[in-house]
Amino acid sequence: MNQELFFLAILDGLSYAALLFLVALGLTLVFGVMNVLNMAHGSLFAIGGYAAATAGAWALAISAGPLWSFLMLPVVAIVVGALCGGLMEKYLMRRIYGKDPVLQLLVTFAAFMIFEDLQRMIWGTQPYSTVELVNYLGVADVMGITYTYYQLVVLPGVALAVFFALRYFLRHSPVGRQVVAVAHHREVATTMGINVRKICLLTFMAGSALGALGGVLAVQTTSWVSGIGAEMIVLSFAVVATAGLGQIEGALVAAIMIGLARAFSVYLMPELEVLVPYLIMALVLLVRPQGLFSVAKARRV
Repeated sequence: MNQELFFLAILDGLSYAALLFLVALGLTLVFGVMNVLNMAHGSLFAIGGYAAATAGAWALAISAGPLWSFLMLPVVAIVVGALCGGLMEKYLMRRIYGKDPVLQLLVTFAAFMIFEDLQRMIWGTQPYSTVELVNYLGVADVMGITYTYYQLVVLPGVALAVFFALRYFLRHSPVGRQVVAVAHHREVATTMGINVRKICLLTFMAGSALGALGGVLAVQTTSWVSGIGAEMIVLSFAVVATAGLGQIEGALVAAIMIGLARAFSVYLMPELEVLVPYLIMALVLLVRPQGLFSVAKARRV
């Protein structure tokens, strides 16, 4: 591998890791607070991308500037998270809290299948894409490599901004401390006067919005096709399992590790591109079943 391909693989890996981290962050946030693995999380990623492509086409039709298109991206993610996540938590998730994990997986997988059919009903099966924002931001020359500013600056910048904003929110805001209290022990939090139902709703909506934000950003650089949410949810599970369930900082490290490994495999061994993320996960879990950044806990009986 020459120097140019080496740096290109690093840039590709970091930009892909940023998207992977945003989706995995929503997944691990929901699990850390509510102890539920949401199989439908990938569908929120897909719906976010479809909604962003639709909003981009509408902005183009009314001749709105690229700045307005960029400002619409977080709005689309919040709307998808609030609408889909809020309805799902209120009418579905509340009925399975504390139930058998297998039942939780089956119910959320059923929700995933429903969301997949809704996508086909609304957007059909034709590919969607929107590249106006990427073209507007232009390209940069990095060590002789031509790379888009969108992938070089916007994707990693948004991922890091979300990471630090979430850390600050959880550690320094009153609502964030309530979220942490619920994550540590729901019953004790309830006795302290915390509205656990409200915290769970806000957490699920925030996690859903993060998943949708990943799709909103990803659709700018790739063609959006039916079934793309299934691929992303599996990769997100690989990140979460590698880091350890509920580990926010660990999810960032694991996403970077898997993103870089996947990018290098594309240039060195393309036939192993699909295998590499899951190979990393398997190797980590063989050595540390609880994940890289989790601490094994004694089982209560």
